[in-house]
Amino acid sequence: MGRGRQKAKATKVARDLKYSNAEMDLERLAKELHGEVSSDADRNDDDPFAEGNYIRRA
Repeated sequence: MGRGRQKAKATKVARDLKYSNAEMDLERLAKELHGEVSSDADRNDDDPFAEGNYIRRA
């Protein structure tokens, strides 16, 4: 991907984030930034394609 297309895509993503009406969980964000461990398990553990959960093929 060329630099122009890459910049356009980054601009689109930034604009979507800026103007989206999605609710933010500020308490969860604060805990993550302060390094507090949450009680629920990491959601990537259930995803076999998440980083670190590689499944070897026979």
